[in-house]
Amino acid sequence: MMRNRQRGSNLGLLLLASQVFQLGIDNIPPVTLATLGLNVYLFLFPVKPLLQTCLSVREAYLYRDWSRLLLSPFHHADDMHLYFNMASLLWKGIKLERKLGGAWFAYLLSVFSLLTGLVYLLLEMGLTHMTEDSSYSLQCAVGFSGVLFGLKVVNNHYHPGGATYIMGLPIANRYSCWVELILIHIMNPGTSFIGHLAGILVGLLYTAGPLKSLMKTCAGYSGYGMPYPPNSQYGQQSFNNGAPYRQQYDTHRPSAPPQHPYTAGLSEDEQYEAAVRASLNDRGGFTQARSSRGTYAHSNPTPEEIRWRRLQRFNS
Repeated sequence: MMRNRQRGSNLGLLLLASQVFQLGIDNIPPVTLATLGLNVYLFLFPVKPLLQTCLSVREAYLYRDWSRLLLSPFHHADDMHLYFNMASLLWKGIKLERKLGGAWFAYLLSVFSLLTGLVYLLLEMGLTHMTEDSSYSLQCAVGFSGVLFGLKVVNNHYHPGGATYIMGLPIANRYSCWVELILIHIMNPGTSFIGHLAGILVGLLYTAGPLKSLMKTCAGYSGYGMPYPPNSQYGQQSFNNGAPYRQQYDTHRPSAPPQHPYTAGLSEDEQYEAAVRASLNDRGGFTQARSSRGTYAHSNPTPEEIRWRRLQRFNS
């Protein structure tokens, strides 16, 4: 999105602050909160003017100003542009960061921010060559919404099913991003259709393409031991501070030599009594054994009862 910057009332900042406090800062995961804070900070104190941070084929590719790939997602045209994007980030970020863990979610945001810009440039270059219309190379985009469209695809992948109500109509979540892509462009032609489409394509590269595997490989080579996201075919996995809970048995840890239950730290007499007690329980198939008086004795007999039962076994 590229519009003239309006910062008179800053109503968007007030609405965003209200939403954050309604949610509660403690309820917002740290990476989501830090990303929101970065966007707000760069709105109030931009690194460069918007015309020097927005992304276009001419500025980034022809003039080799590749810094725009890093700057354009985190700058916004006006306060309402910032508000709508950050409100969307809160909803998606809370769900995805809790699902994927903070480390992987930060990794995901970094990759999506860079790749969305690259895909945007490729699409604009392709349109320029196909239509022979150089205006596509001049279109300059700014804002976090492209990344958010990618996160929407990922969120629908990890939380399948359900529907989203768009203009009062229920739309299946798997198709909602496409419907929003078209409706947003119709209702607000000033938005970047190609920028939003680039985000969707990056999200599909992650959920249905090779991007997630490449990210796992790069994370493995980096040596940081970053926890990987859950595989959707196995359903949801529980995560604790960004890392999946360990399985019940960890085959990589050394274990003590196996011990028989009758020899684990018991004296010889105690071993003998434990063995007889278990034998009586196994033989009867009950947790209680019948005594000579016709009553039932507890499965933890006294030493005298054990000796009496032992004699009964030899006599039978």
